[in-house]
Amino acid sequence: MERELGLTRKCLKLIAEAGFPLQIITKSDLVTRDLDLLKEMRCVVSFTITTLNPKLSSKLEPNAPPPERRLRAVRKVSEEGIPVTVRLDPIFPGLNEEEIEKIVEEAAKAGALHITASTFKPRPDSWQRMMLAFPDFCKKTKDLYFKVGERHKSGRYLPASLRRELLLRVSKACEEVGLTFSSCREGMQELNTAPTCDGTHLLRSP
Repeated sequence: MERELGLTRKCLKLIAEAGFPLQIITKSDLVTRDLDLLKEMRCVVSFTITTLNPKLSSKLEPNAPPPERRLRAVRKVSEEGIPVTVRLDPIFPGLNEEEIEKIVEEAAKAGALHITASTFKPRPDSWQRMMLAFPDFCKKTKDLYFKVGERHKSGRYLPASLRRELLLRVSKACEEVGLTFSSCREGMQELNTAPTCDGTHLLRSP
């Protein structure tokens, strides 16, 4: 619908006219259509890249563009001088964690400046969907979330020690390729190397 109607583009024009800063968080490479507007605005574009495996991506994120298209979009946006971040979110233990370092490396090669990472925090509805799509993953990790993990409102968290281990891997990978790092909703701000969780610190000054 967006490709046909261009409603988001119309909104972007209004935001640009008003001079508001903007962060776009997306999985879609359609954002490159609007580079003519975005490069004149104070904006940051954040792409979610959860895996580089197209088969895994199609199961985790049905109907979203495959990872290689998102990486190409990261490069195109970055080449226009627009700050780009990548959201490695969520991290699933035993499902996509083996890709952590490679995702960070490819994001840096494509021109990203910052990585935001978070671990999977299932609510009842998302856990049900994961049980249908990834029954083996759920069988292996159920106790981690529901017995030894933590509960925050309706969400379930992995044990703090395991979350720290995963996020430290992201942080170390970022340091090796010169990217800043932050995590969201993990309670581990001491691991962050950027002043904001979401990358909005990259917005140009007015």
